[in-house]
Amino acid sequence: MGLFDRQEAERREAVRPLAARMRPQTLAEFAGQQHLLAPGQLLRRLIDTDRIVSVVFYGPPGIGKTSLAELIAKHTHRRFVSVNAAAAGVKELREVLDLARADVERGGRPSVLFIDELHHFNKQQQNVLLPDVENGIVSLVAVTTANPFFALIAPLLSRSQIFELQPLSADDIRTVLQRALSDTTRGLGATSATVSDEALALLSERCDGDVRRALTALEVAVLSLPSGTTHVDLSVAEAALGKKAIRYDNLGDEHYDAASAFIKSIRGSDPDAAIYWLARMLEAGEDPRFIARRLVISAAEDIGNADPRGLMIAQAAADAVEFIGLPEGRIPLAQATTYLALAPKSNAAYLAINAALQDVQQKSLVPVPQHLRDRHYPGAARLGHGEGYVNPHTTAEGWVAQDYLGVDREYYQPTTHGAEAAMATKLAELRQRRSAESAE
Repeated sequence: MGLFDRQEAERREAVRPLAARMRPQTLAEFAGQQHLLAPGQLLRRLIDTDRIVSVVFYGPPGIGKTSLAELIAKHTHRRFVSVNAAAAGVKELREVLDLARADVERGGRPSVLFIDELHHFNKQQQNVLLPDVENGIVSLVAVTTANPFFALIAPLLSRSQIFELQPLSADDIRTVLQRALSDTTRGLGATSATVSDEALALLSERCDGDVRRALTALEVAVLSLPSGTTHVDLSVAEAALGKKAIRYDNLGDEHYDAASAFIKSIRGSDPDAAIYWLARMLEAGEDPRFIARRLVISAAEDIGNADPRGLMIAQAAADAVEFIGLPEGRIPLAQATTYLALAPKSNAAYLAINAALQDVQQKSLVPVPQHLRDRHYPGAARLGHGEGYVNPHTTAEGWVAQDYLGVDREYYQPTTHGAEAAMATKLAELRQRRSAESAE
C-alpha cells in the first residue's frame, strides 16, 4: 500500500460511524449467538473445519449477520465478495461468479460470496446462484431479515444450511458498549467519556437486541455532550435514543408471530400477556381491523358456547373500531381482549364444524331424508317429500324424537365449561331420548 493509499484508508476509517468501526475482528469478539458459535455447535464446527458451502443467516437487523459473514471469510482465509441483493441485477451477479470461477481455475480457493438481503433476489437471480454454489465455486453466505422458507426458492433452500440468529441480550449489548468506551483505536476511548450505569442499562435494554442501534445511540450521546463535559447520564442517553422504533413487518414474521402470540394468550386465559401483544401490534402500526377480526374469530373458536356473549362483545369491539378509529379504538379492543381472555373456553363448535366438513369432503354424501325435504311446491306431495314430518311446535313439549340426518353421527361434543355445561346436560338428555324412542 502506497502513502496516498494509506492516507485515503485512514480518512475513510475516520468518518465511519462507531457501529461500523466496532465490528468484531475475531470470533472471540463476536457478541451473542452462542447457540450457533459456542464450541461444539454446528456452525462453529463448520467454520473451524472450513466446511462452509452455503449458509443463510436469518434474523432481525443489527445483530451481527454481516459481521459474522466477514469473520467466516477471515477465519477461513478466503476472498470476501459482497453483493447487495437490493441493488444488483443478474448481469452483476454473473460477473461476480465468473471472477470467482476464474480464481478457482487459476488454483485459488473458492470465494466467500456474501449476499446482503437475499430475499430481494427474484427467482431468476436465485437460480443463477445454483450451479456455482452446487459445484463449490463459491461458498455462499447470505443474510436476510425475511423468513427464508417464504422468500427463497426450494432448490436454494435444499442446498443451504439455515441458521436463525437471535436478538442480542442486554448483557451482550452492554459488553459491546463498554468495549467501545474503552477502545482508543476504534472506539470512543480517546474522548475519555464515561457513562452512568443507568444510562448503560437504558442503552442496553431499549434497543431490543439491536447492537448497531445501541452503538449509534452511544456515539450520538457522547458526541453531543457540551464542550468540557465527558459524562453521559440517563437524560442524555434517553435523548440520544429518541422515540423507540418497533420492529414490525406487516407482511412478515413479526405480523404473524405477534398475532399468534395474541390469540394464544387469549386462549390460555392470560389477559396481561394478551394486552401486551395487543399494545405491541398497535404501537407498530398494525391495522386495528385486522386485530378486531382476530378477536371475532377467537370468540367463536376458543370461547364458543362456554360464553356466547364473547362473540357479541368481540363483534361490538370490531364495530366500535370501525366507527371511532384510533387512538380511541384501542379501548374497545382492550375491553374485548381482557373479556375473552378471562371467559370460560370451549372449542367444541369449532371441532364440530371441522369434523362435519371432513365427512362432507371425504365420505359419501348423506341424502336428505324424505320427511325433511321441501314440500312447498306443486307436486312435492306426489313425490312423498315432507311426508311424516312432525313440527316440534305442534307438540306440548316443543320437541319430538325425529331423525334429522338419516345416519348415526355425533359432531358437537359440548364441554362442561361455563354456559356450555347446561348445553352439555341438555344435549345428552335429548340424544338419550332420541336413541331410546327410535329403538322402540
